[in-house]
Amino acid sequence: MAASQGALPHIGEASKRTGVSPKMIRHYEGLGLLPPAPRTDSGYRLYDDEALHTLHFIRRARDLGFGMGDIAQLLDLWRNRRRASATVKKLALSHIEALQRRIDEMEAMKRTLAKLASECQGNDRPSCPILDDLGRSCA
Repeated sequence: MAASQGALPHIGEASKRTGVSPKMIRHYEGLGLLPPAPRTDSGYRLYDDEALHTLHFIRRARDLGFGMGDIAQLLDLWRNRRRASATVKKLALSHIEALQRRIDEMEAMKRTLAKLASECQGNDRPSCPILDDLGRSCA
């Protein structure tokens, strides 16, 4: 059933207000992170304050690097006023550990690439330790 247009923002305005692209808003609806938006008689999606708040929540969680599965859990916890904050903290601490692993891996990549770059002459000759390392066989 179509919703009356009223003063509710369409997807473009919701995107501007939340910083979430229209494509991602539709994606989040498809994933069930955001309830399906009511529509006007002409089929335009409309977003109320609760939907906009949810989009802000999702965007902030994405900015902190949470994946979609974790965001779904966080949304469930956020909506459940009887939640235990220990559950939320456990999820956050787990994410911190995963972020630290990624940071450590990226630092190792940076060190390796810096070493290879320092060994490369960077001149007109074809010899290049960077390409030699990338082309090295694992076997």
